[in-house]
Amino acid sequence: MICSGHKGSSGLIFNIQRFSLHDGPGIRDLIFLKGCASRCKWCSNPESQNAFPEIAYNHQRCIGIIECGLCGEVCPVDAIKKSPGGKIKIDRRLCTNCGRCAEACAASALKLFGAFMSVDEVLSVIEEDSAFYWRSGGGITISGGDPLSQPEFVQELLRDGRARGLDTAIETSGYGYWEDVSRICKYANLVFYDIKCLDPKRHKAFTGISNELILENISKLSLQFPQTPIVVRTPVIPGFNDSAQISQGFLKSATIPVIASDSEAIF
Repeated sequence: MICSGHKGSSGLIFNIQRFSLHDGPGIRDLIFLKGCASRCKWCSNPESQNAFPEIAYNHQRCIGIIECGLCGEVCPVDAIKKSPGGKIKIDRRLCTNCGRCAEACAASALKLFGAFMSVDEVLSVIEEDSAFYWRSGGGITISGGDPLSQPEFVQELLRDGRARGLDTAIETSGYGYWEDVSRICKYANLVFYDIKCLDPKRHKAFTGISNELILENISKLSLQFPQTPIVVRTPVIPGFNDSAQISQGFLKSATIPVIASDSEAIF
């Protein structure tokens, strides 16, 4: 299933990472969105997968429900319960992810991942670092999750960012409707594109989705946006795509020109 994303000029964001140096040229702000169609077994940002705000709980930080208990007091649906160890547990069947418990938690044991921000709100945060962009040739990179989960918001953010003189880039798996891919890439100066595996059965077994649409979209992208640099990223995952046999199969079956090396190709 392809997520159609949140409509309008606001997007669901779970983090803005400042001073990023590895996701495009220069010094950049990396904007992480929530929502992703993939369920990669090695996902480094699992909190970004679901397209709605979520409460996360770190039991090691928790003071205890008896010693503190503020989270339970403010919960409007009584979803905060006492755990056997005297701390808390969240009844996810009741929790509405409203975030009130996270606001009340003095120990920061509870955190709400995901907040809706308008394009102007995001750019206001970004432009606080504008001096670094001008000097280093940097800008903004939209990641996730996946930008294709919120195509309308990402298109507007990239368009308005470029209008303000920002260099723009996206990081995507390419799993989405071509109409969304093209509308976003129209305003991207650089595209980081994940190709995890070319074997369709292996890809689906480890990510939960087929790679057919991903490969179809990158072929269209290279043809219809020939002036836009595309950096292919392949995460090297033990037991998935790290053997010599799999690597040879990748190169033999590639239908797109591969110009670089082990885990990264540019075409």
